[in-house]
Amino acid sequence: MPALLARLFQGLTYLFYAQPSGVSRDAHVMSTLFTRRTVLTGMGLLGLGLLSGCDTGPKLNFRYGKDLSDKIMGRTFKLKNTAGETVTLSSFRGLMPVVFFGFTQCPAVCPTTLGRMAQAKKLMGRDGEIMQVIFITLDPERDTPQVLDAYVKAFDPSFEALYGTSEEIAVAAKEFGIFYEKIPAGDTYTLSHTSTSFVFDTRGNLRLGLSASLNAKECAEDLLTVMEVC
Repeated sequence: MPALLARLFQGLTYLFYAQPSGVSRDAHVMSTLFTRRTVLTGMGLLGLGLLSGCDTGPKLNFRYGKDLSDKIMGRTFKLKNTAGETVTLSSFRGLMPVVFFGFTQCPAVCPTTLGRMAQAKKLMGRDGEIMQVIFITLDPERDTPQVLDAYVKAFDPSFEALYGTSEEIAVAAKEFGIFYEKIPAGDTYTLSHTSTSFVFDTRGNLRLGLSASLNAKECAEDLLTVMEVC
């Protein structure tokens, strides 16, 4: 049955990625993502109808990001949101967390990544509603709750920011394998840090790593793939 479904998916590749003449690129992107999501959902329902149970750990085929399904990372972090509430990964159960570490005075990669995720969410349409971007600051000295809240919500009102003490941030960063360090810049400093976004499924399993080099459409396609997990 997996081979049958794979052949069906392969046979629809042209439908997904060929751009008809006379159709704008943006319209084709929206149509492609919608069609892909619709067909994959149908394939999932077909599988449910023919199998006695649902595979709890299916192999996902990502086109652009790195498959992290075999990694155990980020499951035990404990930080605070901008309302002062303690949150963990389980606080986002039922949503698709996309975790990114950065800082609000980041000159390029952080705002670019958050902007890209906001665009990807729009491309996903209604499916984007379960995507939960979580921005974890690496600069608790300067990133107060008020600063963080205003920063992330400038990209999308649903985005959340988390903070903690320097020690708590270090523990969380280590859990995700995040490298970061302060770099002096005149009378202040900046930070160098890992720029990967980590995507979990709705049950809290790590699934995907998205590089900062990907565009919004590429991110959206792989995020939709995560959503195909039973």
